[in-house]
Amino acid sequence: MAGLTLAAGGWINNFIVFLIGEFNVKSIEAAQLWNVVNGCTSMFPVLGAIVADSFLGNFTVICISSLFSLLGIILLLLCSTIDSLRPPPCDQNRPTSCITASRLQLSILYLAITLATIGLGGTRFTIGALGADQFDDPRHQGSFFNWYLFTLYTASAISATAVVYVEDNVSWGWGFGICAAANVVGLAIFVSGSRFYRPVKPKGSPFTGLARVVVAAVQKRNVVVSSKSEDYYNRADNGGVNLVAATPTGAFKFLNRAALLTEGDTKPDGSIAKLWKLCTLQQVEDLKTLIRISPLWSTGILLSTPLAVQMSLATLQAITMNRHIGPHFKIPAGSMLVFIMVSCCIAIIFIERFFFPMWQKVTGRFPPPLQRVGIGHVLCALSMEFPTTLKSTATSMVAMMIALAYYLSTAVVGIVQRKTNWLPDNINEGRMDKVYWVCFGLGGVNFVYYLVCAWLYKYQGAVAKLNPGATGILAERSGLLLLDETEYRVDFLLLLATFGVVAFGISSHLLMELLKLIFFALGTAATAFELLKLVSKLLKQSYKIAKWEFQLLKSVSKSRKMLSNC
Repeated sequence: MAGLTLAAGGWINNFIVFLIGEFNVKSIEAAQLWNVVNGCTSMFPVLGAIVADSFLGNFTVICISSLFSLLGIILLLLCSTIDSLRPPPCDQNRPTSCITASRLQLSILYLAITLATIGLGGTRFTIGALGADQFDDPRHQGSFFNWYLFTLYTASAISATAVVYVEDNVSWGWGFGICAAANVVGLAIFVSGSRFYRPVKPKGSPFTGLARVVVAAVQKRNVVVSSKSEDYYNRADNGGVNLVAATPTGAFKFLNRAALLTEGDTKPDGSIAKLWKLCTLQQVEDLKTLIRISPLWSTGILLSTPLAVQMSLATLQAITMNRHIGPHFKIPAGSMLVFIMVSCCIAIIFIERFFFPMWQKVTGRFPPPLQRVGIGHVLCALSMEFPTTLKSTATSMVAMMIALAYYLSTAVVGIVQRKTNWLPDNINEGRMDKVYWVCFGLGGVNFVYYLVCAWLYKYQGAVAKLNPGATGILAERSGLLLLDETEYRVDFLLLLATFGVVAFGISSHLLMELLKLIFFALGTAATAFELLKLVSKLLKQSYKIAKWEFQLLKSVSKSRKMLSNC
């Protein structure tokens, strides 16, 4: 796991710098290509999980993906060491005379990226799934995932710092060589333990069952829907306990036909005879739940898009900055993403020590644990609304959302570049601040859309309190909603709104100013007066945002009281 993660992070973290410096790709085009690659690294794990669950199994998919990753990194290594596989370097005194890469050179580069991306995607989820399959005790599984995440983040940090430093200060050949060696070692260690792994046969992907519902419903489109429970197939696929009642719910009635029994659908023993003509009621209700959640899920796409834009453009900003710390050390531009991780840690302290107490002063009460968890883990909270049989699919849905966000960020950057002059090749001549304000506007529009979706959505747990005999999906159909759940929703949305304004405003508007301040202080002989001026500017901007935030808190507190009295 550590070797594969180190190998993948070594090339993807510094990929923008590699494209600009070695292949003479323009800066904005390099950032867009980086976004596409990151989108694929989030989308391919979903495909890899489907293949592993339905056909090959986790072990085989990991081995094949690791080989793809190794081949891709070897091609990148060849591109960086063989002069004929890349264009000649640009003359720094004549930047307009840069020679672009030929079709053959670009073809080899894209082939390398494709193989490396497939390799990364095929191992991202499946290694964790294979490890979890080795334990029966949930406590042991939890311990495994703790170590899994620890190894993942440790290897990512090493690749984003040490490996990137080698690529920038020694050579690309040595950097990619380290990645290839890590890949080989990781694959060898993984294969050497194959005899100790518990074999788990593919059980089928949840996505296959959802596709079966659509196909079966279309095939039975002329069949009249029945209201009798005995007319529907309500046996669990795995022989377990049914999680839904015998009669399908009224929403999306067209899909109910997929579970409707017709002649020849079942065998004498009661099992399904034609998998693509008959489904269980559980599968039908699972698809309905996904359809119902999809509007709320789609809000996460635009929520993640500004972050994807910021991550790609931050590298371009770093390239133009003075990154020297002292006379002998220069922070690699590809390592600047580490500051985003550090900013998350700082945000935790900010939320805990400043935001929550301020919220308590304005609203009169401290945010309860569920609300606090909801702020930092909106996606995890959304996954809790998935039915029990689709818990693994929830992870895939989040990965798809992140992938679409990266793809959308590419489109956003492309539109801004075509329609404005804010993103020239030399970003020092552009208006990066306006680009971030566009992202801020997109976030605002998306948040209004989120408010509508969240307000219309009925939580499963709230309705279950009123109808204890119903479970999950069926309880949700009763159309009832507890008053305290309504208040929880109002508080959660208002809290999330104000948190979003603070978090995005500070991160996008002040992060680069803070970095410039740090580099200026450490890399130059700054006088006390100049340093105080920068600190004063930073504090003034922070004060303006905090003041506006406080006014917003007061207004939303009044709105909450009005809504609670309704």
